[in-house]
Amino acid sequence: MNVKENPTDFQIEFAAPGFSKEDFEVSIDNDILHVSGEKSKEKEQEDDNYSRKEFSYNTFKRSLKLPASVNTEKEAQATYKDGILKLQLSKKEAEKPSNRKRIEVK
Repeated sequence: MNVKENPTDFQIEFAAPGFSKEDFEVSIDNDILHVSGEKSKEKEQEDDNYSRKEFSYNTFKRSLKLPASVNTEKEAQATYKDGILKLQLSKKEAEKPSNRKRIEVK
């Protein structure tokens, strides 16, 4: 997992070759990002006197506590291409510092 912080967002990448976009479940619950992937495959081959079955099952789960600066109210973006799952999470707008006001003592 790679995490990159930019001025306006966070970009998170997961290497997950061999999956398809339907194999992923991505959610945010109480400021925790949950990412999981599950893929199963069954292959059967029959010849003259024998049959062979192969099963393949791949799964992963990752959870990550999000920083307070992530805007969980804004829609997150997720894309999967060339074996890489990319997430983009927006940051909250920075609070503007209050203007300092000088008060004269009389």
